Amino acid sequence: MCGICGIIGSSEEALVSRMLRRLVHRGPDEQGLHRESGVTLGARRLRVIDPAGGQQPVQNENGSVWAVLNGEIYNYRALRQDLIERGHRFTSRCDTEVLVHLYEQEGIAGLSRLRGMFAFAIWDRERQEALLVRDRLGIKPLYYATRSGSGSTGTDVLFSSELPPLLEALPDARIRPQAIADYLTSLYVPGPDTIYEGVYQLRPGEALRVGQGRVEAFRYYRPEQSLSSSQWTTVEEAKEQFVEIFRDTVHAHLVSDVPVGLFLSGGVDSAAVLAMMQERGPVKTFTIGYGHPKDQSYNELANARLLATHFGTDHTEAILQPDIRGLLPRVVEGMGEPFADSSAIPTYLVSEVARRSVTVALSGIGGDELFGGYPRYLGIRLASYYQTLPRAVRSWLASSASWACRESGTGRDHMGRLKRFVEHGHRSLAEQYRRWTTFIPAEWETGIWSGAMRDALPHGYSPSRPSALFDQWPSDNPMDRAMGLDLQTYLPDDLLRMGDRMSMAHSLELRVPFCDHQLLASALRVSPSLRLSGWQLKGFMRSALRGLVPEAILSAPKQGFMIPLARWLREDLREMAQDLLSDAAIRRRGYVTPEYVRWLMAEHQSGRRNCADQLYALMVLELWYERASQPVSEPALAVEAL
Repeated sequence: MCGICGIIGSSEEALVSRMLRRLVHRGPDEQGLHRESGVTLGARRLRVIDPAGGQQPVQNENGSVWAVLNGEIYNYRALRQDLIERGHRFTSRCDTEVLVHLYEQEGIAGLSRLRGMFAFAIWDRERQEALLVRDRLGIKPLYYATRSGSGSTGTDVLFSSELPPLLEALPDARIRPQAIADYLTSLYVPGPDTIYEGVYQLRPGEALRVGQGRVEAFRYYRPEQSLSSSQWTTVEEAKEQFVEIFRDTVHAHLVSDVPVGLFLSGGVDSAAVLAMMQERGPVKTFTIGYGHPKDQSYNELANARLLATHFGTDHTEAILQPDIRGLLPRVVEGMGEPFADSSAIPTYLVSEVARRSVTVALSGIGGDELFGGYPRYLGIRLASYYQTLPRAVRSWLASSASWACRESGTGRDHMGRLKRFVEHGHRSLAEQYRRWTTFIPAEWETGIWSGAMRDALPHGYSPSRPSALFDQWPSDNPMDRAMGLDLQTYLPDDLLRMGDRMSMAHSLELRVPFCDHQLLASALRVSPSLRLSGWQLKGFMRSALRGLVPEAILSAPKQGFMIPLARWLREDLREMAQDLLSDAAIRRRGYVTPEYVRWLMAEHQSGRRNCADQLYALMVLELWYERASQPVSEPALAVEAL
């Protein structure tokens, strides 16, 4: 695992050195840099594979091809042996060196042979061309920007594993108003755009070819490519094949020359990973819980202990009573961009605990998207049946929902979910799903933004439209479409982004076996109705794991990686929220109206409504803005307000 960065076009070593200083947390063990005419490549390394000999950047036999890699190539040993048999000579046993020889042998076509999580850059001196690549599902990040350059092409392409290093080369970066609107709508800035104008991230399964004055993006993989018209012959065959492929996937993710552990939440996904990990030997597991008496319903400690005992793990349990006021700025800084999924907080904390014992940890991220773990998947299935009612009936029920369904101010607002289901039941399925997964209250969709913000948005503000990806997914089943949409949006832009940044903030490599493209292909052969068989979340997966995972875990309801944010905002964080979101602060920033923020605070503090996500998003934005506006180097970073 590493942090990588570089410049293609010019070859400013001093600039890349400054960028590398902002990636030390991703690779604290060593730094490498290669400079020649037209390119400078840099890497900060966390030693995982071939600790003694895996220095980066790496080169081929004659130095005509160079590469830097962030991530891991899990099948690098098989690829290495194949390339040796074809006459290639290796100087190390690291996976990065496989990239240069594979590129030398097969060019871009070699991408199809890689199994892993990766973002890398390859420089081809003879072609005077660079290739930037991100893995198929977007596990590892890669950001880039262009600027006028002093090289022969007149254009520089800069790239980095995180956003902040790019600002070393873009001192006049400006915040995109539309990104603010998108962030407050989704709690993250959707890719491929970023918070800054002119700065982008590669999409999952995308590559960027840079050379001869051209910058060309192309997709080498799309998740729908893994769809197969052939289904399993029987349910039992499907279960057997899933277990076999999942076992192979988890075992492939254990390749390492340093200690490996597991984030153990007590849920089905991490339990499944643990069941396969322990087949290869003892496992170190890590769980966090909350000590406050009011927060016990958010704990999964009992289930985690059950699993640790059942599988005989070396278990570490941290009972936390965190100084949340001091913690929030560190979480925001670790993300490096506005990001308001509050699960980042426990991810940050469990990563901190795990790093004391291991360098690599596995996680269950991705299991929900592959096998149907979110209640909204059952909701969209029910909505498709609900739509068979006459539209007039659904419209009447929608108008009645506001007084018939009283929302709760707690973190688990089941009545609020029912209210939203009925209120939007007269809309298209794509529009319903959008409204279930966005965070601007319906009554404020047109009144949230300040006048300056409305003027700054490209075409004036209008509520975001349903993602075209919902209807473009090649299936007639609405559950399939919802899972296909989440695979391409929520998974890479929220969960994987969070997992990468919060683990790397502690120099911990996080691996996600559920995001393996071969496992995805297997999952997509299981019909969506079977994945949620019996109207049960992950019904197929639970059934397939019987005999491998304790029944108490398989029959337990979904918990989710939740935190007591609603209570914190009424108690521990109340004063902090009032300071960060004062009328003066809101007017100074100029994005939303003070009236909207006052309404959120009043509704939440009274307990009439749970507005924790909306308030947290505004607090994170202010904390991030304060950090981003501070000078960090010479030349100083300048971020302009609207």
